[in-house]
Amino acid sequence: MAQMSMTVEKSIKADVTVSHDRVKRAYVTFLAGNKDYWMGVVGLAKGLRKVKSAYPLVVAILPDVPEEHRQILLAQGCIIREIEPVYPPENKTGYSMAYYVINYSKLRIWEFVEYEKMIYLDGDIQVFSNIDHLFDTPRGYLYAVKDCFCEISWSKTPQFKIGYCQQCPEKVTWPVESLGSPPPDFLNEYFTDIYKPIPSTYNLVMAMLWRHPEHIDLDQISVIHYCANGSKPWRFDETEEHMDREDIKMLVKKWWDIYEDSSLDYKNFVETESKLSPINATLASKESVGDVLISLAPSAA
Repeated sequence: MAQMSMTVEKSIKADVTVSHDRVKRAYVTFLAGNKDYWMGVVGLAKGLRKVKSAYPLVVAILPDVPEEHRQILLAQGCIIREIEPVYPPENKTGYSMAYYVINYSKLRIWEFVEYEKMIYLDGDIQVFSNIDHLFDTPRGYLYAVKDCFCEISWSKTPQFKIGYCQQCPEKVTWPVESLGSPPPDFLNEYFTDIYKPIPSTYNLVMAMLWRHPEHIDLDQISVIHYCANGSKPWRFDETEEHMDREDIKMLVKKWWDIYEDSSLDYKNFVETESKLSPINATLASKESVGDVLISLAPSAA
């Protein structure tokens, strides 16, 4: 089993040639496996277009993502970065959930040092209003939405949800000996001194709708995280607990409205923008798969 070289070297280079400043910032998400999670990434890409985001969506994918799914993402204007998996030390994988082992691969995002700032969004997130202004927060910190700790059995230590976070990619030496615990715990410990909380409007998890409804105004929410059991729109299961709620059904419908909107498909969107603004269309085409297809050579593993 390959182990990760936990020092991210700035010498890593990607095959990308882009002249304008906009690609120094990017949204990034993660995809693994051959199942239907690619649908969430497509929905996210179209959602970012709907809110007129100025920045591209980079998809960090593991080698097991099939070519068919890669082509779908490329056709939606995504930038594909294949990354090598990250595994905890072998003496710790025995008690690590397989899901967490896979999610440690998200640490590779800190290798994308050609970007000055990146905002990470899980593939089961949808963006309903423009959040580009978050790129303008002061450097040197990791910004994320604070987790909810209303359950009496949960830890009361400050933690954040990793469904959303913003960080400047830079050389990071990860403490290999700490790998094996769930990735949220690992990241919370590592970034404890530079973590800055931001409002839940930037990563509203579904559970907040029934745990703290008094604090939620859906009209003010920018980012919805469809992470509750049964809530992922492309595999929505109304029989799961809480999934029969009208607000949940409404949010699932809003996701599908974006996903099924053909005007938000990359090709159609660029063609429409070219009619409205030739300059914007030229910039958008610079971020298309033909010019900004990034292939990262595997690091030492």
